[in-house]
Amino acid sequence: MDSQNSFPLGPSSLTEALYESVRKRIVNGEIAPGEKLTEVRIASEYSVARPTAKACLERLTALGLLRRTTHKTAVVPKLDEDEIRDLYFSRETVERAAVAALARTATVPPAAVRAQASMKAAAGDMAFANQVEADIAFHSALVAAVGSRRLSRMHEVILGEVHLTMGQFQAHRTTHPTNVVHEHDDILKAISDGDPERAQQCLAHHLDQAQERLVGQLRREQSEGTPA
Repeated sequence: MDSQNSFPLGPSSLTEALYESVRKRIVNGEIAPGEKLTEVRIASEYSVARPTAKACLERLTALGLLRRTTHKTAVVPKLDEDEIRDLYFSRETVERAAVAALARTATVPPAAVRAQASMKAAAGDMAFANQVEADIAFHSALVAAVGSRRLSRMHEVILGEVHLTMGQFQAHRTTHPTNVVHEHDDILKAISDGDPERAQQCLAHHLDQAQERLVGQLRREQSEGTPA
C-alpha cells in the first residue's frame, strides 16, 4: 500500500479513531457492499498494529456494519427487503419504549435538541452526510436519555445496521430534507407535552416513512439492475 492510500488518524484514542474512520468510509459507500476488510488491509492503510485492526473489525462486526463469511473474512453487507423490515420492526420496538418513557415525565433530552439543530442546519445546506449523522445522533439521544444501559446497548446494535442502510441507499435524498426535520419536531413536541401515546404515534409514522424510503430505493435499484 503506497503512501497515497494512507489514512491519517486524529489524536484521540487510536482504537476509537480507527473505528470512526472505517465506519464513516463504510457508511458513505467508500468501502462498498461486498468489499472485504482484513486485518492486513486495515493495518496497512492506517499504519496500525494488527491487534488494533482486529479490534476495529470485531467492533464493526458486532454492530452489523460488517459480516463474517464462511471463510471468516469480514465483508460489508447490504440488507435485503426482509432484513430491512425486520430491522425497522426491532428499531421501532426499542424507540417506542424510549419516547413513551420520556413523554411520561415530559423530558426532552438536550442532546436530542442539539442533534435536531444540526439536522436543520444540514437540511438547509443540503448536506446529506451531515443529515444522516445528525439523524442517528437524534435517535441515539432519545434512547440514551431513558437511562437504561440495556436498552441503549440493544439500540446501538440496531443503529449500526440502520446507519449502514441509510448511507448505502441514500434514502434522505428521496424526500425533501425538511420532511424528516418536521417529523423529529413532532416527536419532540409530543414528548414536551407529556403525551406518551402521541409520541409513539409520531415516532411510528416517522420510522414507517424511513423504512418505505429504504425499501423503495432498494426496489428501484433492483429494477434498474444495479449490483448489490
